[in-house]
Amino acid sequence: MDAFLNHAELRELAKRRLPRAIFEYIDRGTEDETGLRHNREAFDAVRILPRVLAGGGTRSQAVSLFGQACDMPIVAAPTACAGLVRFRGEVELAKAAAANGLPFCAALEAINSLEDIVQASEGNVWFQVYVWQDEALVSALLARAWNLGVRTLVVTLDSPVASKREYNLRNGFGMPFRFSPRNVCDVALHPRWAFGVLGRYLASGRVPSYANYPPGHRDTIFAPGKPLAYCDDLCWTHMRWLRERWKGHLVLKGILHPDDAVLARELGADGIVVSNHGGRTFDSAVAPIEVLPEIVRAAGDSMTILADSSVRRGSDVLKLIAAGAKAVMIGRMLLYGTAVGGMSGAGRTIGMLRSEIDSALAMSGCKDIRNADRRLLVGPSRHPDR
Repeated sequence: MDAFLNHAELRELAKRRLPRAIFEYIDRGTEDETGLRHNREAFDAVRILPRVLAGGGTRSQAVSLFGQACDMPIVAAPTACAGLVRFRGEVELAKAAAANGLPFCAALEAINSLEDIVQASEGNVWFQVYVWQDEALVSALLARAWNLGVRTLVVTLDSPVASKREYNLRNGFGMPFRFSPRNVCDVALHPRWAFGVLGRYLASGRVPSYANYPPGHRDTIFAPGKPLAYCDDLCWTHMRWLRERWKGHLVLKGILHPDDAVLARELGADGIVVSNHGGRTFDSAVAPIEVLPEIVRAAGDSMTILADSSVRRGSDVLKLIAAGAKAVMIGRMLLYGTAVGGMSGAGRTIGMLRSEIDSALAMSGCKDIRNADRRLLVGPSRHPDR
């Protein structure tokens, strides 16, 4: 783990350790992957206008999210199949987040169950869901999360249809896997993963599956479960239904239009995530940092605004905070770290980001990240005097 000092080196280490199908699933985008490139171009187009003689001494990254203190303005994002990058990957990552004072958002399509994650982590666990067609199953899922102590529910909205990821088809990635000579050979060429991840699950009597699905509906890497339909006409009526049933904090993820932020506020949502799903769903979508200030103005002060997508450096985090986000969700980087070293690798990745954020604050002349605002930014989309 001492071999990585930045995102690029960490990504390369994860690429070496994981079979191609799994690495490309967590790493790549959709269609022509212009969305991935545009996310980076949008970050690079926004520059920081630093002040001097102002950033020395002790700086603070602490924020509060839904009444919970966080040591950094970061949330471990919900990531499907994190348990395939490492044995008990979601558990390892949740423990690293807790050790560093960060919330961990468990994904519906996790390999390790919400019960396992909550039991193993002493931190603040959130839960991300999609909405199934069967309301009774959704209600049971909400009750299950609530009874485990989860108080923040994140609903992903930006996947009305399956995105076109041709590499998944070529690699045979899915639930179940589609085995071919190519991917079987690839697994054989990654014995550390074959024995250290898949082998350990099988040795423990488990076949990796979507552990949070209802019994009988759990697709595994070897066989499908009973079909479980997602709501194919998801609309604001469903969000009102969720708001009525979920008494905790409700966060809507995938907002990119100011009008949708207004609707979320009127619905009574406690927060939104300004996100294009890391460039993984709609290749032509805008980058979050392009629209974040406008969304913040439209949303007002009644909701907590989070953001994500394609963060690679601490300076990216600072830019999103200055553009109006309260905190930033990190997905791919933490998966790379978990793949490389489990809890320790994820913790080192968080530490790397912590150091980079601190450096960006010092260089910007900002002693408290809560004071970062749009006056810190210069760029084609949002200039300080606008």
